[in-house]
Amino acid sequence: MPTPLYTALLRHQALNRASFHTPGHKNNPFSLPQDLLSLDFTELPDTDSLFEADGPILEAEQLAAKLFGTARTCISAGGCTLSIQAMFRLAAPNGGSVVCSRVLHRSAVNAMALLGLQPVWAMPGDIISVIEKNPNAKAVYVTSPNYYGELLDISAISAACKKQDIPLLVDNAHGTHLMFTEPKLHPLTFGASMTACSAHKTLNVLTGGAWLNIADERFASGAKEAMALFGSTSPNYAIMASLDLARAWLEVHKKEYVSLQHKVSELKTAAAQHGIAQPDGLTDPTRITLNTASIGLSGTAAAEIFRGAGVEPEFADAAHVVLIATPFNTDSDFTRLAEAIELLPVRSPLPVHVALPPLPAVKMPLRQAVFAPCETVALDAATGRIAAEAACPCPPGVPVAMPGEELTKEIIEFLRGYGFFSIKVLK
Repeated sequence: MPTPLYTALLRHQALNRASFHTPGHKNNPFSLPQDLLSLDFTELPDTDSLFEADGPILEAEQLAAKLFGTARTCISAGGCTLSIQAMFRLAAPNGGSVVCSRVLHRSAVNAMALLGLQPVWAMPGDIISVIEKNPNAKAVYVTSPNYYGELLDISAISAACKKQDIPLLVDNAHGTHLMFTEPKLHPLTFGASMTACSAHKTLNVLTGGAWLNIADERFASGAKEAMALFGSTSPNYAIMASLDLARAWLEVHKKEYVSLQHKVSELKTAAAQHGIAQPDGLTDPTRITLNTASIGLSGTAAAEIFRGAGVEPEFADAAHVVLIATPFNTDSDFTRLAEAIELLPVRSPLPVHVALPPLPAVKMPLRQAVFAPCETVALDAATGRIAAEAACPCPPGVPVAMPGEELTKEIIEFLRGYGFFSIKVLK
């Protein structure tokens, strides 16, 4: 009998590429016990229940809270998405407006639509001024780090939130490990009220394992109810156990991420010597983001060279290749990556796209736009129509249109420059 997905996974495994993508355990046999599959149980009298949690799950969560220094930490077997949904539910249970960074995952857009929240959009450099202009917002929601490893000034944003007594929610999906770098760069250390931490991306955790970290005690008591509203009643116990095991591993091996920083720093230096630009400003010291456009090579073309050299990146776009390194990458992995970087040809830099168009007018509430009838039209026919989906060119990874916003002439021209040919709009 055919098994297309299982067979595809076996074929990919046989390629034996160095894994510089999620999950963080890298399929390294030393990162997780090999008997986890045999522990795929369910809610039983002695195994506890995730959303009631008064036994070993509660104890595992309390130990994680101690590790992160929070008022409460909750396990998620539904990925960071479940943690993001719960954060919004806790901060704004009755709807309202949320100051929201324009850099965000689609799960946040969907969560706001489901909960009837209306985002007040802010570009990364304007977040504080938008907070000051919206003192009645129920929450402020930002993403840090972003996919490229760039970090926001969470300390300044947190201070602005505290002045207005507005909780700060951080999508920290790619930054769980930042609690263990030197210096610590986790949003919790800079005053975030709650963080959604996708542990499987950078720790030795099975895919789907995440933590909801709650620093603000006001939101601790309702956390389980908020998660139960969206989460499956059949969470995977192997995923939850891997979170518990990763927490125990971190108790002993926190310094492994500092060692990782040194390895990544050496690779970044080698890339710079090869002429490859990298993000400026404060960044995740373990994230490798190569602006291959600076040497005349698209990120997608560079990714193919990497694959040919036995290296699988996390992500590539028109200008960048993103690679995720963890302590579970082997020395051989890093050697392969260093050699692959040397294979990249150096040419004249690719042209840089123009600045983002201005944020468009909101013509319809987010919830109404997400659930309204829609159709796909040619891009040239979309001017003046209302977007039914987020249009997010990469780079820069910032949506130029969100559901409910007017598609202006400037937005259409910008999308055309990125090779967009059609878009979903409201009927």
